[in-house]
Amino acid sequence: MAIFGKSDEDGTPVVVSEPKIGQKRPSRSNNVSVIGPTIVFRGELSADEDLIIEGQLEGSITHHKKHLTVGRQGRVHADIHASAVIILGKLVGDIHSEGMVSLAKGSNVQGNIYCARIVMEDGARFKGKIDMGQSAKVKLVPKEVAPKDPASQDAAPEESAQVESAARKKPRAVPKDS
Repeated sequence: MAIFGKSDEDGTPVVVSEPKIGQKRPSRSNNVSVIGPTIVFRGELSADEDLIIEGQLEGSITHHKKHLTVGRQGRVHADIHASAVIILGKLVGDIHSEGMVSLAKGSNVQGNIYCARIVMEDGARFKGKIDMGQSAKVKLVPKEVAPKDPASQDAAPEESAQVESAARKKPRAVPKDS
């Protein structure tokens, strides 16, 4: 998939491809936070910018409409809520994403993933369940009762309903004529 960048000199848009798992993203100087490899953070983390975690984090992460990357050195023990998630390191916790979740080769995830799309490279480790939205509920249709009297098969629908109704009733004892 490609996205459009700035216009070229002649006014045509320049197509920029999305980065793939493991591919370095072009460096952006603003609106990206990095938790470095020597940082240890415990608590609730929320931000309005993309986040790259290379250190250790324990708690919860909320980044709705933002991207979160757990880098190769990242060690996260938290539930994640983000628009898009890329895991290169280790995560223990659930991932909730409205977009795509990517598990790179060498990543290790223990927890459930709730997302719209997922990419898992060969060599990624995952233990948990994946839920990609609510599936349509199966509607059970009651099994039709076949009439017991072969003569009633040719009967009109009202008569057939009466026969089926009568077939479901308990039989009564009828006195014998002497």
